[in-house]
Amino acid sequence: MAYLIKEIFRSLQGEGMNAGRPAVFLRFSGCNLWSGRAEDRSNAPCPFCDTDFVGTDGPGGGAYGTATDVAVAMAALLPSPAFRDARPLAVVTGGEPALQLDTRLVEELHLCGWEVAVETNGTLPLPRGIDWVTVSPKAGTRLVVTAGDELKLLYPQPGLDPASLEDLAFRHFILQPIDNSRLAENIRLAIDYCLTHPRWRLGIQMHKMLKIK
Repeated sequence: MAYLIKEIFRSLQGEGMNAGRPAVFLRFSGCNLWSGRAEDRSNAPCPFCDTDFVGTDGPGGGAYGTATDVAVAMAALLPSPAFRDARPLAVVTGGEPALQLDTRLVEELHLCGWEVAVETNGTLPLPRGIDWVTVSPKAGTRLVVTAGDELKLLYPQPGLDPASLEDLAFRHFILQPIDNSRLAENIRLAIDYCLTHPRWRLGIQMHKMLKIK
């Protein structure tokens, strides 16, 4: 089965505890919580999604036949000479990467020297061996990934209280204001929540502020 990939690109990680770190992003096509079509958005668990994950028409996108093919395409984006003092970071995202990410691809990336991070909605199981797990829960869904490195909650979400997540086994808890027409108010609400609930750290989408991908 081919890996269906929307795009592969190099940039800075703009969110979470790795914000500011250079990375190569592998964005899989497809999601289990939204079709990606505008007419289905209002009924999706995450109607605020701001990512285009439909199709394989982005830079570096396509149907890749093997894990090696994917790793070669990602390596081609590294600077020359490649990182000397640190492993390059591969951020596997989507859509929902757990629909396609498998142990074979994780192992291939490790063999090529990558540190592998994943950004998932947490509703599907992940393959073993991932180095950094970011889970972004959505209201009305059931988490099956209940442990990892960071839990990144888009806020506010009606029906999803941050306090209900605090017993999960994550090292970092991040509250990220939803970027919609009420962004200014969402930022204020997130700041107020973090100030009164110190378990949580405010998360900002740095790449949007810098106007980079």
